[in-house]
Amino acid sequence: MALEDLKHVQKALPDGGKVVVLDTGAIIGPESEAMLQALHSRSLGGIDSHLQKLAKSGSERFMSIFYVGYGHKSIGDCGSVTIFVEGVSMLVAKAIQQYPLYNGQEASTRYIDYEHQVFIDPVGTKTSKAILEDWRSFYLEGIATMKDELKRRHPRLDDEEEKIYEKAINARAFDIMRGFLPAGSSTNLAWHTELRHAADHLMTLRHHPLAEVRTVAETIEAALIEKYPNSFSDKRYEKTEAYNDRWMKHDYYFDEKIARDFMLERDNIDHSILRAHKTAFAKRPPMTDMPKFFASAGTMRFGFLLDFGSFRDIQRHRAVVQRMPLITTQHGFEPWYLEQLPDTLRQKAEKTIRKQLSSVRALKLTREVQQYYLPMGLRVRCQLTGDLPALTYLIERRARLDVHPTLRIVALKMGKVLDKRFGRDGLKLYMEETGDRFNYARGKQDIVERKSV
Repeated sequence: MALEDLKHVQKALPDGGKVVVLDTGAIIGPESEAMLQALHSRSLGGIDSHLQKLAKSGSERFMSIFYVGYGHKSIGDCGSVTIFVEGVSMLVAKAIQQYPLYNGQEASTRYIDYEHQVFIDPVGTKTSKAILEDWRSFYLEGIATMKDELKRRHPRLDDEEEKIYEKAINARAFDIMRGFLPAGSSTNLAWHTELRHAADHLMTLRHHPLAEVRTVAETIEAALIEKYPNSFSDKRYEKTEAYNDRWMKHDYYFDEKIARDFMLERDNIDHSILRAHKTAFAKRPPMTDMPKFFASAGTMRFGFLLDFGSFRDIQRHRAVVQRMPLITTQHGFEPWYLEQLPDTLRQKAEKTIRKQLSSVRALKLTREVQQYYLPMGLRVRCQLTGDLPALTYLIERRARLDVHPTLRIVALKMGKVLDKRFGRDGLKLYMEETGDRFNYARGKQDIVERKSV
């Protein structure tokens, strides 16, 4: 089969983006692969007899010719699909990724040219567009200024390759200026998921508080029904739909008050389990995961303020439970972004923020829709719950010098709490606790095409 013969399902989104369900060209597709496993669980005749049935019926009809008396969900665990979603806001990306079993990738702000990137504007007025374009203008000015400023602050050393040094400078400039991008900035993401999990997640996403998310969810669902009609349907259960609609509208976004910028809200870890397995707990070497059975010791919950830009990074940790924060103005703009700017640019940034936030308030939007026009440097209220293996992994991965400084600070604070409470039980955390600095190695964090040999 030639590449041009593949039958990708593509559906357009209203704002110019699109949804693509990938056809990999496999002769045995996801539905047939799932059905083969289901039949294998009900017969000792062997896979060869099932393959013969597949050959006779054809892959497109294979699943439909069998009655599944115990439901489709376990079968859906055995087949997977890759969905590409393009030209949607950061808010849509976060909604799709707000799922413990999400696998996939999202475009990084470091690699997007925001001079021409579309900003999603649900209001669609001259005033709302002006707000988004003003953020763009300041971002582009800041990028140009910060590249020169960072080179002045951190001259290239003799042993540093110029190409990597330039990439590292650019990465640092992008990390500083991302705080001034609106959450309505468009992005692309890929979602690789089992058929069952796609259906389960879409069941709630179609009731999301944001119309854009609902539209994307419905478009993905339509594409999946077209591609895999035996695994997806438009059938609805009234009580389930009403329940999901209510909790998504009232409980999805999280914005509870916090007494301090960072606090341990709950600790119910059973120390006796740690002491009973002290060797496994205390002798863990670097770059090694903690045994999963330590999760049975209990969980801890942290509350903290973090800029939305860095929430996008910490949200990648699916082993912990995190609420989706609502972007508002009430927790202020993260000072770190301003502190990195030279004096003249900082003064302009502070003036721009005041003017822009005033303009956003004047739009008189719901708090949910207002998020499109707010900068990702605003701090949001975060709540994170996890067991020791999950927290240890998160802390050690995020308390490193190649991590964005605002997130690294939070990871280090969590690490200090764990060290104080479990150090006597033998816990050792591997963190880079030295101060924030320019990191040359970040210039190597890229995906590039190899030159032909």
